[in-house]
Amino acid sequence: MLGSRKVEEKSGILRFFSGAVVAFGLAVFAASAGYAQDGAEPVKLVAFGDSLTAGYQLPPEEAFPVQLEKALKAKGYNVTVVNAGVSGDTTSGGLSRLDWSVGNDVDGVILELGANDALRGVDPSITRENLDSMMTELGSRHIPVLLAGMMAPPNMGAAFGQAFNSIYGDLAQKHNTLLYPFFLDGVATHANLTLSDGIHPTGEGISIIVEKILPSVEMLIEQANSGS
Repeated sequence: MLGSRKVEEKSGILRFFSGAVVAFGLAVFAASAGYAQDGAEPVKLVAFGDSLTAGYQLPPEEAFPVQLEKALKAKGYNVTVVNAGVSGDTTSGGLSRLDWSVGNDVDGVILELGANDALRGVDPSITRENLDSMMTELGSRHIPVLLAGMMAPPNMGAAFGQAFNSIYGDLAQKHNTLLYPFFLDGVATHANLTLSDGIHPTGEGISIIVEKILPSVEMLIEQANSGS
C-alpha cells in the first residue's frame, strides 16, 4: 500500500509539473505573440477629402479622421488615419494634389470629394472624370479605396442631380472598389447635427458618420491587410 501511495504521489507531482510547464509555455507564447502584434507597423489610411473630412470649424479632436481612428482602435485595430482633407477642395483640386497627399507608405484611402463640385454647379462629367482619374491612379499603385459618395443639392435641378448622383455607384462598379453611398447619411438635413450653415456636421454629427461608415472602413482594412 505504501509503495502504491508513493507511485500515486509521484504521478501526481509529474502531472502537476507537466501542467505547469505547459501553462508557462502558453504564457510565453501569448506574451511573444502580443509583443509581435504591438510591434507591427500600423495600417495607414488616408482620409482624402474636403471640409467634411478636414473638420471645418471643429476642434481637431472632433474631426472625422481623429474620431474614426479612435473608434477603430477601440475595436482593436492597429491603425493610423491621416487627415488629408482640404476645406473648399473640389475633385479638380484633389486630382492635382493626389500624388503628394497619398505617399507610397499608404495602405488604403477613403476618398471623399465632390460636394463642392455640386455646390458650385460643376459639370458632373468633369467630376466623374476627376474621380475616375484618381481611382485609376490609386488602383495602379495597388492602394485599395473606399469611395464615399455624395448627393447633389435638390436646388440644382433633377437633370443635374441624376447626372451627379450616379457618379459614385458607377465608378465603384467600374473600379471594383468599396462604396459608402452617402457620406452624410444620418446627418444631412438634421439641424441639431449640423453647424449654422446647415451643411457641415457638428462633432456629434461626425460621430454618427463614423458609426455608420465603420463597417465599410473595416472592409477597407481587410483589403489592405490582404493586399487585394
